[in-house]
Amino acid sequence: MQTEVVLCLGGNKGDREKLLFRAIECLNDHFQLLRVSKIYETAAWGGVAKGDFLNQLAIISTGLVPEDVLDILQEIERDLGRKREDPWGDRTMDIDILYYGDRKIENERLSVPHPFIADRRFVLVPLAELLPHFRDPLLGKTPLEMLQECGDPSEVKLYKK
Repeated sequence: MQTEVVLCLGGNKGDREKLLFRAIECLNDHFQLLRVSKIYETAAWGGVAKGDFLNQLAIISTGLVPEDVLDILQEIERDLGRKREDPWGDRTMDIDILYYGDRKIENERLSVPHPFIADRRFVLVPLAELLPHFRDPLLGKTPLEMLQECGDPSEVKLYKK
């Protein structure tokens, strides 16, 4: 059985645009790539990282279990130079699972839906672009409704080279 999985990709180190393109290519090598959002630029979130991030959402289809998908995503991150010293710091590539179909997953490796979706404008803006009528399975809200309530003051700009 195939499941649609919503992923958030982002990074602020190296050739950010090239790394996003390469990450999408890698996703397409491992999964059926269904849709990709536009690229957005935002200031670093969380106060530790330096330099603006490029962010993008991708929707994939897979028959794999969530933990196997996570293993592949972390392999892609490593291949693109990701180091995991500081979870809130600078990175070449970060790929998070936002939604795994309508499943709720909570274990030592994975929390799905991602626990910070409603607090991050850089996630909600591309989510509203790709899935404007989608309802978060826990909150029951659309991305636009979550955006209206989001306390994140950061500006999310469409990326222009």
